[in-house]
Amino acid sequence: MKTWQREIAFAAGLTLALVAAAERLRPAPSPFASGPPASPQVTTLAVPRTDASINVYADTVQPYLHRSTSGLPERVYVPNSEDGTVDVIDPAERTVVGHFAVGRVPHHITPAWDMRALYVDNTVSNTLTVIDPRMGQPVDTLQVRDPYNLYFTLDGTTAVVVAERDQRLDLYTLPGWTPAGSVPVPWKGVDHLDFSVNGRILLASAEYGGAVVKVDVAARAVTGSVEVGGLPVDVRLAPDGAVFYATNQGRHGVSVINPARMEEIQFIPTGRGAHGLQISRDARALYVSNRLAGTISVIDLTTRRIVTTWHVGGSPDMMQISPDGHELWVSNRFASSVAVINTTTGRVLDTIAVGSSPHGLTYFPQPGRFSLGHNEVYR
Repeated sequence: MKTWQREIAFAAGLTLALVAAAERLRPAPSPFASGPPASPQVTTLAVPRTDASINVYADTVQPYLHRSTSGLPERVYVPNSEDGTVDVIDPAERTVVGHFAVGRVPHHITPAWDMRALYVDNTVSNTLTVIDPRMGQPVDTLQVRDPYNLYFTLDGTTAVVVAERDQRLDLYTLPGWTPAGSVPVPWKGVDHLDFSVNGRILLASAEYGGAVVKVDVAARAVTGSVEVGGLPVDVRLAPDGAVFYATNQGRHGVSVINPARMEEIQFIPTGRGAHGLQISRDARALYVSNRLAGTISVIDLTTRRIVTTWHVGGSPDMMQISPDGHELWVSNRFASSVAVINTTTGRVLDTIAVGSSPHGLTYFPQPGRFSLGHNEVYR
């Protein structure tokens, strides 16, 4: 073959390889809408935008990973609350490739704000197990009081530890984890939260008090509340920043809350034991796990109506979307397993056995500029 023929053949082969790679990274279509989402350019960690008219999840809608996560293996980390262990799953092979002990009653696995580490929230042991995602193994243990859940302020300077049994939010200055005060929550069962667009306020659920409370982050004080009744659990900000969503496993649906007035403006019935929330990769849909019903509801975030309900069985708890948006990974809290669900059809693709009482799993790494905590909140 002549030199010019070899060059043409090489160029053709390279083009086909690039096309194939692009197809593998193509995000899943919306379950109800057509048209591609916007394509953000993820370049560096930065203080987030404060314009509520834009999509707060704009930097998560395409499967582009931040440079700090470059080269990290994709893994699903599953905390087994009753076992005090973590299972590590290779999502491509759908097999458990790692297993190790952590502290007592680990509830969630939280990516660090800069996504360079993962924290296992060992509630009863009063510790955080630090995982190095390059190795998929624990490398350190931090002494932190009652970490049921863990979040970070938008600028990454402060960790917010949700101390559920102590009824407070404990603040730590980073990177040294220096105690920086607490916010008492005068309702029982504070456990999940999310921040406003500019991070000046957060809304937290008080599960056993039947309330959602508003906290002024700078003032470090509760400044409002709304009684929603039932058992409010997971909380998530809408893409336009106008409202918050809160699941309620006692009322079996989702509250839509106006944060300015602290008022429930709508209630969306979904299914028995409504528990976890997950934004779709294109940020047009909200997945709701109905733990007692064994279903997942899909809410159109524009109309705030249910467009479909998937009967997946098990006891779906916390969820994670795959980077390409094609799969929803769900812990089955009472079935010692993790389910993999197709986000187009709602069909269960696989079920993977793990330890006892799997809870706040995380699929890592994920698209976004930074992590706000819990097991899945990126912006």
